[in-house]
Amino acid sequence: MFEQIERVPGDAILGLIDAFKKDTNPNKVDLGVGVYRDASGNTPVLESVKIAEERLLSSETTKSYIGSHGDPAYGSAVLSLVLGEASPVLETNRASLTQSPGGTGALRLAADFIKANLPGKAIWLSSPTWPNHLGIFDAAGVERKSYPYVSADNALDFDGMVETFETIPEGDVVLLHACCHNPSGFDLSKAQWQQVLEIITRRKLLPLIDFAYQGFGDGLDDDAYGVRLLAESLDEVIITSSCSKNFGIYRERTGALILIAKDQEQMENVRSQAAITARENYSNPPAHGGAIVSTILNDNALRIQWLGEVDEMRQRINSLRRNFVKAMAPYGLEERFRFIEQQRGMFSFTGLTPEQVDRLRDEFSIYMVRSGRANVAGLSHDVLDYVAKAIATVVK
Repeated sequence: MFEQIERVPGDAILGLIDAFKKDTNPNKVDLGVGVYRDASGNTPVLESVKIAEERLLSSETTKSYIGSHGDPAYGSAVLSLVLGEASPVLETNRASLTQSPGGTGALRLAADFIKANLPGKAIWLSSPTWPNHLGIFDAAGVERKSYPYVSADNALDFDGMVETFETIPEGDVVLLHACCHNPSGFDLSKAQWQQVLEIITRRKLLPLIDFAYQGFGDGLDDDAYGVRLLAESLDEVIITSSCSKNFGIYRERTGALILIAKDQEQMENVRSQAAITARENYSNPPAHGGAIVSTILNDNALRIQWLGEVDEMRQRINSLRRNFVKAMAPYGLEERFRFIEQQRGMFSFTGLTPEQVDRLRDEFSIYMVRSGRANVAGLSHDVLDYVAKAIATVVK
């Protein structure tokens, strides 16, 4: 049977990991893999996470299943984190949360939910978007379309986005990045979020908001502006949330699918469907990551410690953005790369061509995705001058 199965190309980013590991250049720099790194190049375990795990290790009494929707303590804590503790959506019991294996698992739940319950509806993705968005919705059998997001001159194409939104059929789903757009780093302003809300309301579209980087843009509450605006203004919203980045628990696979309905009765209806979707997909989510998150968010001292750690990560990324632009100044390229300072989150669409990216890898051992997307968090202040000089070499 297996003789008919053909080999397919591996994931581009996973291929970068292998190539980087094999590179013997002591000056090599990895700007490809999408994880946060500290000044030493490590993806650290947060101190708040370590303390929470120590408590769990000593207090855990069972390894039983936690149910298709996950741990209620986790669900309550994450709903408050995403929607706000004083959210009118929570006060009226309009929101349901289903714990998932990471933000990716939440997206697959959303895709399967759309396929099963909204037959014939297409999903509209930004161009560009996180590459795995394409595979997830294709695998679920949801028709996929796109709307402009980044222009040819590497800037936010909001006019093109709005123009396309005006043509989307009623009832179709539009996927929006809540903050720290992956891969571009270009985010919507508050005024632009208001305009998006007006179009979605008027054209009766269903927003699916991918919220993977809460706290990495401008702050936990600021980053949630668009999410909360749409959740409080619309009858129906889908949100996918991830704890991988802001808690640094990538390998624990901790996320959530949030479904917001018109009222509590409709919420219970869609919640029942989400349970079936989860049951048929993976049955029960992993428990450990959710227990870490709920332990931290439900303990005042740990929560304060965690908030400080999130602030530190965000400030480090924004500092690297500013200093990268300064490092380009000696080569007369400061203004050309000024946009990097204005972008948010870990990623930047650098505007480098695939050929320039190849030269960076082959001549300088600097690794990034061939689209020109770079993980800013992979930089350190020690390598900024080296990276700036290399980029100046390949773009001139």
